Amino acid sequence: MASIKFIHTADWQLGKPFRRFPQEVSGALGEARLDVIDRLAEVATSNGAAHVIVAGDVFDNVEPGDRVVTQALMRMQRAAVTWWLMPGNHDHARPGGLWDRIRGAAPAGVCIVDAPIAVEMEEGAWLLPAPLEHRRTVADPTSAMADMSTPPGALRIGLAHGSITEFGATGESTNLIPPDRARLSNLDYLALGDWHGHMTIGERSAYSGTPEVDRFGRDAAGSCICVTLHPGQAPQLERVETGRYRWLSRRWEVSSVEDVERELATLRGEARLSDVLLSLKLVGAASLSDRVAITSKVEGQLAHELRHLDLDVANLLARPTPEDIAEIDIQGALAGAAASLQARIDAEGVDARVASAALERLYVESMRFNAEDAR
Repeated sequence: MASIKFIHTADWQLGKPFRRFPQEVSGALGEARLDVIDRLAEVATSNGAAHVIVAGDVFDNVEPGDRVVTQALMRMQRAAVTWWLMPGNHDHARPGGLWDRIRGAAPAGVCIVDAPIAVEMEEGAWLLPAPLEHRRTVADPTSAMADMSTPPGALRIGLAHGSITEFGATGESTNLIPPDRARLSNLDYLALGDWHGHMTIGERSAYSGTPEVDRFGRDAAGSCICVTLHPGQAPQLERVETGRYRWLSRRWEVSSVEDVERELATLRGEARLSDVLLSLKLVGAASLSDRVAITSKVEGQLAHELRHLDLDVANLLARPTPEDIAEIDIQGALAGAAASLQARIDAEGVDARVASAALERLYVESMRFNAEDAR
């Protein structure tokens, strides 16, 4: 009886626009999603896998553009593996649509599985796809798998795109897949897409996650799964990192530049900063001079080392010292304004945060004026 080794991946979402980012960042992220096709081919080759199966959302939408489609097919063509592409909810199948066009342009080695029909991958191993024909459906997209016939003793590999669980979604549930689908349809393995993180569901079902992370909230690098199937045995699953960019979320409690330096050293040990998108919240309390130095360190140095920085300093409070106030205006012309702002900060009322920001701006402008006057 045959065994098979393949790469399970999903949620490439090629052509994703990343509109919230500056053009140089969105462009780099878009190219990385194409580059990961080459990385998946390398993973397949190095692991002796002859197939890469993609569990939906190959493209971000049903009209990804000619360049994206051409680049994707070119990269797949130069790899010595067979690619199995299935429509998901973002790039669902429709007559005369994206997948019909791709089928007409696809090179040898790129197979489109846009119908719920069992397909022989190689002798003794069959793929049972559950392509989506609509973005949302209330029916179980995998229900047809139970009736897909395969030769006796053949390995049955399900391919589906949807939710085993609602993943916290609200409203009417769509594209829901029963957690025991592998058992119900006598599958040796169920390769899932839709959830962008790596997750196993029992011993015979798994989400590969996206190979290139596309949002904050998932610190781990993008990945795929190298799957080895032997008849009558549980699948052997190995998570393999594939992603270039890391989307990290951090909360640093700081009161001095030294605290920032310590956190920064830890961050540098985790990832190459030029490949990091960082969502950073600074919290704590610092003197005016220290708060200015902290934000200058982060915005003037760290931001330029990273691919992108989302910075939140709303909870880094300024606690002015007498020395800070004295620095604002030695001659006392602004002493009344500074004292009023200080009193509002000390009262910790509803406008304390605004007063803190105003006093910091007063301090920064005073320091700038003093520096220019000293020249």
